Amino acid sequence: MSEAPVRVDLHSDPEADLDLAVAHVQAEGVIAYPTETVYGFGSLPTTAGIACIQALKRRRSEKLLIVLTPTAEEVIELVWNDEAHALASVFWPGALTLVLGDPRGIFPSGIRSEAGKVAVRVSSNPIVHRILKKLGGPLTSTSVNCPGEPPARSGSEVVEVISRLNGDNVVLIDTGTLPVSEPSTIVDCTVKPPEVLREGRVQIKKLSEVIPELHEQAI
Repeated sequence: MSEAPVRVDLHSDPEADLDLAVAHVQAEGVIAYPTETVYGFGSLPTTAGIACIQALKRRRSEKLLIVLTPTAEEVIELVWNDEAHALASVFWPGALTLVLGDPRGIFPSGIRSEAGKVAVRVSSNPIVHRILKKLGGPLTSTSVNCPGEPPARSGSEVVEVISRLNGDNVVLIDTGTLPVSEPSTIVDCTVKPPEVLREGRVQIKKLSEVIPELHEQAI
């Protein structure tokens, strides 16, 4: 069993300093942090950072990480079409992940698919905003869970998952128990019309108010 992770307790002290966690990320380490849906593991969007998360989660390299970005402008060099701009303008910050083209190879393998696609989101969680502001750039994200099991929704569940994964060198940003939430909705904006890959917290009927063609994908 691994040692308990270093813990930044925002549950008891919402204004606790995040410098330790951010420095850990900058040193290519992994943090566990709350999002608007569940707790996530995060790292720098670098080859080394991605490798740490893949090793921790025993994750196959073809299972890609998403990127949380402070603003759409931070990833403006990805391919943004009219539909992507429209969806982001309405649902960001929020639980909508957009899949955009990355023909320039801005992001490395593990984030960027073989087809040259990257999944990005602007989170509505204020803690994520604090992390990204201090970090000065994007952060990877994948749910905190053991393979095949539901994601962690509380700090205590995160500690248990890390222990079961025999993880070490993880810093936990603990805000207690998160509200029950569906995962983010994922929309591929590299095709026309955009394709809903996963319907989650943002419902297709809401998306279709912005992109009417999406109405046909509603079940």
